[in-house]
Parts: sequence; structure tokens; C-alpha cells
Amino acid sequence: MSEMSRLDEIKEELEKLDINPTFFARKEIRELPDVLSKDEKIVYLVEGRNKTTKHHIILVATDRRLIFVDKEFMYGLKVEDFSYDKISSIQYETSLMLGSIDIQVSDHIVEIDGVGKYEAELFCEKVRDFMSRPKEYFQNKSVPTILDQLEQLGKLKENGVVSEEEFNEQKKKLLNQ
Repeated sequence: MSEMSRLDEIKEELEKLDINPTFFARKEIRELPDVLSKDEKIVYLVEGRNKTTKHHIILVATDRRLIFVDKEFMYGLKVEDFSYDKISSIQYETSLMLGSIDIQVSDHIVEIDGVGKYEAELFCEKVRDFMSRPKEYFQNKSVPTILDQLEQLGKLKENGVVSEEEFNEQKKKLLNQ
């Protein structure tokens, strides 16, 4: 299966969920085939702005985890993911047109603003649903093996997303787990 077809699958998934990302999310959406596992399903996706960095990002809730994707021209790609059992709270606030989402993960809070008003509420509901599920639910999902992770890392290096140095550093970490 080529990467393009995985990207098409993702776009189709978003369409079925009635999610229409804006022009600003295209860079992050293009990275999803390398970020998601083959059989990982998107539950919901919102885009907004990281309050700290002011970068445009997407937040992706999948059937396994919550992922922040920030693809900036000058700064490269930043992907953070959290298992639902590590999220202690998620809340949203709305104003007339837009909303914001605050997610408490371990010892820090991730704040996203500029999110669509209704999308913020729906996203929080979907994430809360997964947060309330027992840990065993996620353990039954196949976790990417070290081989899967190395393969994904290799693709990132091939596509110029990570340097040779970053690749070797991450590879070393994976092999020493």
C-alpha cells in the first residue's frame, strides 16, 4: 500500500466523520500516514492554535491515543501523543464563534485556542468517552512493535523529516527499551 493511498484513506475517514480541515491544516494532515499506525482509526480531529507557540496545529483523537501534530516550515515536525489514561482532564470554553480546549496531561496543561465552537465541545466529548474506558480496552489494541516504530522512523528519515543524527538517536532509544 503506497503512502498516497493511506493519505486518501485518512481523507476519506475525515469526510465520513464530517470533518473538513481548512487550508491551514494541510501540512499536518499530510504527515498523518507516518504518524498513525496502519489500523489506527481517527475518532475526531480539530485544528486550532497552540496558545504557547502560536503555531497552527491539529489535535487527533484516535481509537488508541490523543495526538498533537505541529508541522511548521521553519521548525520541522513536532508530534506528541498521550494515552487516554494519562489525561487527567479535558475542558473547553466557547465564545461567540470560537472555542478553546485545555488538556491536563501529567504535570502540564496543553492549551489550544481558535478551535471551532461546536468542534471543541464534540472533541472533548469524544476524548472523555475514551478517558472513561478501562485500561484493558487499550491494551487489547495492537501496540506498534519496535519493528513498526523503526519502520516509521525510517520513513521519516527517507522523507527528510528527521536528520540522520536524529534517526540514529531515536533508533538507539528504541533498541534499548
